[in-house]
Amino acid sequence: MNYSFDFQSVTRNFGPLLDGLVVTLQLTAAANLIGLTLGFVVALMVMSRWGVVRWPATMFVEFFRCTPALVQIVWFFYCVPMLFNVFLGSVTMGIVALGLNLTAFNAEAYRASIQAVPREQLDAGIALGLNPLQRILYIVLPNAFRASVPVLLTNGIGIFQQSALVAIVAVQDLMYQGKTLATQTYRPIETFTIVALIYFAVSFPVGQLVGYLERRRATLAE
Repeated sequence: MNYSFDFQSVTRNFGPLLDGLVVTLQLTAAANLIGLTLGFVVALMVMSRWGVVRWPATMFVEFFRCTPALVQIVWFFYCVPMLFNVFLGSVTMGIVALGLNLTAFNAEAYRASIQAVPREQLDAGIALGLNPLQRILYIVLPNAFRASVPVLLTNGIGIFQQSALVAIVAVQDLMYQGKTLATQTYRPIETFTIVALIYFAVSFPVGQLVGYLERRRATLAE
């Protein structure tokens, strides 16, 4: 291979990559906020005894779990303004698309955790005179959230990685800035290697944390 590597051409222009990383982290944080909150609500709807509540929520979950995130992002960016006359910024549209995608996956994580809540605890809540909302807030939610933390963290880091897809709709995230810098410097190998290392540097510690939490939970369960 007759190729001379020149990483300095990228490191000299590192500022735009950092700016892109900030946008990526903002997208990830906002999408996780949506996914963590709406995911629990959707999980409760999926488990509802009323079909009018359960079926729309189930269709929502299955749609976002069974279609590519890239298609969802492009659909929101191009179709929502045309169909609903709603015009939002590209970053906002990316947050909505990623947030709803994460909501569907988190809903399944919450649902599994809710089903694992011991019946005795729910019976104790009834015996204490807690109404259904209080049982959800004080018994179901804490137990479900604690049990699903490893999965929620895994989903969260997954959405951090999938956020690179918003570059296709001109959101100036890390991937977009990497593409721009590669075009300007004519150094795609060096540029995308550094971009990949940045994604790895953020994802790897979270992955290790997930492994630690799973091992700790397994130890406590013994």
